[in-house]
Order: sequence, then structure tokens, then C-alpha cells
Amino acid sequence: MEINDIVMQFIGTENYNLSPITDGLINTTYLLEDRDRNEKFILQKINHHVFRQPEVIVNNHLMINELLRSNNYQFQIIEPIPSLTHKLLVKDANDEPWRMLSFVENSITFLTAPSLQTAFEAAKTFSYFLSIVNTEKLPAIEDTLPNFLNFEKRIADYKKALENAAPQLKENAKAEIEITNQLISLPDQWIEMEKTNQIPKRIIHADVKISNILFDQNHLPLAVIDLDTMMISTILYDFGTMIQSYTNTTHEDDGSAKNNFNPEMYKVVKEGFLFYLKEKLTQEEASHLDYAAQVAIYIQEVRFLTDYLNGSVYYSTKYPDHNLDRTRNQLELLKGLRAYLEC
Repeated sequence: MEINDIVMQFIGTENYNLSPITDGLINTTYLLEDRDRNEKFILQKINHHVFRQPEVIVNNHLMINELLRSNNYQFQIIEPIPSLTHKLLVKDANDEPWRMLSFVENSITFLTAPSLQTAFEAAKTFSYFLSIVNTEKLPAIEDTLPNFLNFEKRIADYKKALENAAPQLKENAKAEIEITNQLISLPDQWIEMEKTNQIPKRIIHADVKISNILFDQNHLPLAVIDLDTMMISTILYDFGTMIQSYTNTTHEDDGSAKNNFNPEMYKVVKEGFLFYLKEKLTQEEASHLDYAAQVAIYIQEVRFLTDYLNGSVYYSTKYPDHNLDRTRNQLELLKGLRAYLEC
């Protein structure tokens, strides 16, 4: 089934324009313009190799949207748009699932925070979003990515990849492997806190990079997007990945970056994250925010390095050492953060 057939099932016309959106690493995304009705949508092919139960993504999205609406959420809500036969997922000839989502007009996104103020607004927006969805009784959302936040498994997967990697890949990544191994115990305390229930389970977004907020032309937030990874876990992960995303002064593909950690960005992101959540966090959560930032960066580095050693089978890559450059970038970011926290 060609993409035209997918489009027809959703909007029923061949009078449309389709433009690829290339920011994402996992799904394939397009801006779909229906010229007959002068409407725009997001059309997306879900990567079913990563999201093996796309129906769960849709169900979770509906539950989260209902939670937002029932609590008078102040930002725009991204709505799933059904096909002409009332299906929220349409399968193509390769059995790959497609969906359509509402489009927010006059919105822009950023791969990196353009200013401290924008970073603060983004962190505050996620803080608000998380405060709204974390009600007294959590909805029964399902895990779309089993073991995604199983750091014990992440480390085990890395060790297995290292053991089985091609000799040339290990040689290329020799310096990065050495640093990774020196820090291998960094996630241990996190793993122990989860095992012993020292930190509460909460609904988290799990992909709080700044590109998952839509802004208006004045850099004010309009909407939180990409709810595919929402799950029940520790909110420390959202803070950690927020720092991993926002404080990097370069793009994560830049393997030659030096001194790419921005301490001022760290301060404003932490302030924004606590804006709506400060009174909701337990003492254990609040006291481990700095630690969580280190672990989140380290685990992301481990994931990039693991994929590199496995032959780059998970992340989209544009050249052979792409994942190795991403690894180097994260190690430099972690180095800067640890130096800042030790001051």
C-alpha cells in the first residue's frame, strides 16, 4: 500500500501536499496539507520495531488527553484524528501502522534551547503538564516500551554488545569504552532506589526534550507533543533527560564538541522543573535531582554506544560513526555537568 492510499483513508482526497518532518529519530513523520479543506495534519508511520504494540500508544494518548481536559489544562491538546472508517490506526501493505494527529498552526520547534528564557518556559511547561497528569489516582496507562527505563538491563545490554562487537568497532570506540567502564556503577543507586521503592511511581513523559514542545512565534509554549513514551516510572527520569537535552550547547550529533555543558541553562531548567512540582516531590526525589541528571546523560551515552557496538541497528544514522559521535557528545556533556556539581 503506497502512502497515497494511507492519505486517502484519512482524508479521502488526492488534492494534498505531503512534506517530511525529519527531526525524529524513531517514527516517520509528515506534514499533511488537505488542499480541499485547507486543513493541516500530522501524518505518522509508527516504527513498529520499536513500538511493538501501537494500539497501546493510541489508548494511552486518549487517556492522557482525557486527564488533561478534565483538569482544565491550559495548553493545546494534540488530538488523534480517525480515518474515514473511524480507525485511529491504519495498516499499510507491510503491516506498518499509520496515524493522523491534529496540527497546531503557527507553531515552531527547537532542537536546542535558543535562550535561557525559552528553556525556562519549556521546563515550566513540562512541570505543569506533569503536575496535571499526576493525580491522586493514576490512570491505567500501559508501558509502550517494556524495559525502556530498566537501567540494569541497559548496562547488561551494553556489556553484551561490548563482548560481541566487531573488533574494528571496539577499536574505534576504545577511548569511549574506557570512560564508560569507569562510570559503570553510576546508575547503581538509582537501580537500588527503584527496587526498594524509595521513590514513588508517577506518570512521566519520558521524552522531555525541548523539541517536544511547540512554541509560538514569541517563543511562548503552545503544546506538549509526542506522548508515545508516556509511562509510569520515576519523575527523576524526566528531570534528568530535560537536563540532558537542554544544557547541551551543541547538537547531540557533534562528536567534536568541547565544553558543551551550559551551567546557566542547568539553573533555569531546574527552576522551571520545580515551578509546579516543588511541593509535590518527596524529599527523596528532590534530593536526587542532581544525581538524576548525571544518570540520564550517562544512560543515553550508554545507549548510543551500545547501538554503535551492535552495528547501529536502533537509531537512525547518516554515516558509520554517527552513534559514536553521539556517544562522544554525551560524555563531554556529562564531564561538564559533573565538574559543575563538584564546584
